[in-house]
Amino acid sequence: MKLIVVTGGVISGLGKGITAASLGTLMKLSGYRVTMMKLDPYLQIDAGTMSPFEHGETFVTDDGFETDLDLGHYERFINESLTRKSSVTTGQIYWSVINRERKGDFLGKTVQVIPHVTNEVKDRIREVSEGSDITIVEVGGTVGDIEGPHFIEALRQLRSELGKENMLFVHVVPILHVSTSGEMKTKALQHSVIKLRELGIYANILVCRTDVPLTDDLKQKIALFSDLDADHIVEARDQKSIYSVPLAFAEQGLHNIVSQRFFGKAADCDLTDWKERVYRLLAPSKEVHIAIAGKYTALDDAYISVVESLKHAGSANDTKVNIHWVDTELYEWADRELLLAQHLESLGIQGILVPGGFGNRGIEGMINIADYARRHKIPYLWLCLGLQIATISFARNVCGLEKANSTEFDAQTPHPIVDFLEEQKDILQKWGTMRLGAYPAILAPGTTVHRLYSQDQWISENGPLHITERHRHRYEVNPEYHHVLLEHGFVFGGTSPDGHLVEFIEIKDHPFYLATQAHPEFKSCLQHPHPLFLGFVKASSWE
Repeated sequence: MKLIVVTGGVISGLGKGITAASLGTLMKLSGYRVTMMKLDPYLQIDAGTMSPFEHGETFVTDDGFETDLDLGHYERFINESLTRKSSVTTGQIYWSVINRERKGDFLGKTVQVIPHVTNEVKDRIREVSEGSDITIVEVGGTVGDIEGPHFIEALRQLRSELGKENMLFVHVVPILHVSTSGEMKTKALQHSVIKLRELGIYANILVCRTDVPLTDDLKQKIALFSDLDADHIVEARDQKSIYSVPLAFAEQGLHNIVSQRFFGKAADCDLTDWKERVYRLLAPSKEVHIAIAGKYTALDDAYISVVESLKHAGSANDTKVNIHWVDTELYEWADRELLLAQHLESLGIQGILVPGGFGNRGIEGMINIADYARRHKIPYLWLCLGLQIATISFARNVCGLEKANSTEFDAQTPHPIVDFLEEQKDILQKWGTMRLGAYPAILAPGTTVHRLYSQDQWISENGPLHITERHRHRYEVNPEYHHVLLEHGFVFGGTSPDGHLVEFIEIKDHPFYLATQAHPEFKSCLQHPHPLFLGFVKASSWE
């Protein structure tokens, strides 16, 4: 069991997640089996109830767990599917310990943070680590936060139990650059290292976030105060792309430091393919302008998996994807058609993507955008909520059901084209109605979605294709209206195995008009871009 622990100091937002994920990339490309996990200090059991405006995107694993967005970074960098075991919160830990106490598991002993809470943390780390050569553990928050000492203490205990040679602590800290004098200040870094030592942890590697290069003299100074060798002071300058970070770390030999520590040899890291993909990402031969029309456009992190998936597809298509954020509330008024046309034309929009979301804010604007894109043959990709919007728009404007809607937005609609299923209506627990995690679908031969997935999997297009995608929603296209939609030219590109649920829709005689009830963005990575995003970017950039 080899553990790399990534902590952060002084301030949040330094990039611990990207640091951890980049290190995971280097070690995996060196031939080691790598897994990752996040220890989050908040008291929620999962990230499902957090607002996108406050905490960014909620990422969903195959086994249906709603997690912090950092797990998305982990999966995108190491090209591995993680599970709910990789997302541990303080809420989970205390919930488990208290439930065990109520069942009498502790035999009358006083239940305390040490050893009961710390033992629970250690057990979860051991469980995730089974079958891997290296486990990378990111500790959320910053060292010294009141919420996090139980995690740090558990890791300190693990170091004693596993042996120092089997654990490595990476501490991410800022170097402050005073613009008026041009000086680089390390005092905040020094205090963070001291605070870590007070908790019993000595950093083995310092990753220094800086916007200017570190001089050799400065590295020597940091090494002296941190009791480290200078080559264990790693510079982490801002990069043009987060996917350049592993390359920057590799140039400084970070992977070799880890491999020598754990396995007594230098790492044999093959970065050839990664470098090529990053090069195409940063220096493409063409470009395309994509509008993301959503509800949470004020915060990029709210749709981070969508944004990264477009970048992956752009790299594979040798295309720079220029993203333009479109607030759908702007297109709910009477003069929406002219306003929308002027806005899209001024931005040079070549494709439109509508991501997921909950609630009725901005919905009528999405419906109007859907109709506009359908009539003007603009390539369109709809995700999760987007499929429901596309269906409502088609029902209103093609099927003649003028007041068609989802019961989420209008409980009294005469045409509930999107609704709870009958079996959901008796479920009282709020989250019990959700479809979360990977669900199967059967793709119909001859459809666009079948062709895209077939190319990705190198199989025949002649028969039905079985695939799985991750979900996070509770409403479905109403089966009572399936026949009406089909009669008017709607195409069900994919359904659940029993044909009851619509998973993919498209329309004929359109360059690219495709929607899925799933969240395909959760399965895309730089080394394996998702086929739906590949097809969408290619269709949008067609001249």
